[in-house]
Amino acid sequence: MKPIISAFECASESAGPRPPVLLDVRWQLGGPHGRPDYEAGHIPGAVFVDLDAELAGPAGSGGRHPLPDPEEFGAVMRRAGVSRDTPVVVYDGGQGWAAARAWWLLRWTGHPDVRVLDGGLAAWGGELSSESPTPAEGDFRPEPGALPLLDADGAAALARSGLLLDARAAERYRGDVEPIDRVGGHIPGAVSAPTSENTGGDGRFLPAEELAARFKELGTDGAPEVGVYCGSGVSGAHEVLALAVAGIPAALYAGSWSEWSADESRPVATGPDPQ
Repeated sequence: MKPIISAFECASESAGPRPPVLLDVRWQLGGPHGRPDYEAGHIPGAVFVDLDAELAGPAGSGGRHPLPDPEEFGAVMRRAGVSRDTPVVVYDGGQGWAAARAWWLLRWTGHPDVRVLDGGLAAWGGELSSESPTPAEGDFRPEPGALPLLDADGAAALARSGLLLDARAAERYRGDVEPIDRVGGHIPGAVSAPTSENTGGDGRFLPAEELAARFKELGTDGAPEVGVYCGSGVSGAHEVLALAVAGIPAALYAGSWSEWSADESRPVATGPDPQ
């Protein structure tokens, strides 16, 4: 199953006999809450999901966006109408990070049919609605473990034994700037692979063959395992999605740099090179 869906395909399936559950996950790092934008206009039938409150647990030692409690996440998904045997399409405002986080969580907890709207709401082009739907309760029950997940020790080991990609901007990887976390730099051995280079100017993913070529150049060929981290496990999910589009399975270090850098015992590398 392709992990992304075009606006045309989404509109066609929504009008068909087995319409997907639509989830609106508009969110911006440090930006205004996405709910007002949702209420002003969303894809008809879409249910709003709050990334900070419903797709993450409380910030703390596990990072700024630790994974939510699976049972609480499951309750949120059921309220949104998600059942195990119904397809799900997730979208955000166009950046794709928040939608990818929801996609990853649903896939990690065992949902078999989840796709991200390629290009987000900006690609939709159809009518919008200001009505908030009240879907019938779904039956989805999370079963975590369907996708690979890394902790800090696992990420450190993978940076040496396989390929660990850092999805943040290159200047944060190098340690030139660090606007959010305690210290700048990267996990020793990790390779810089900014998420922004996985999409074109319209926010849509590059073709699968171009993504595969990009990741091959970064070292996926011959790597026994591939992992990804970012600042707090959001844009990293987008990179895992890009890898999936290219046909490359990858693990997510959900705690990411916000967890790693908060632990002063963890080593920090700076500069443009992995070491």
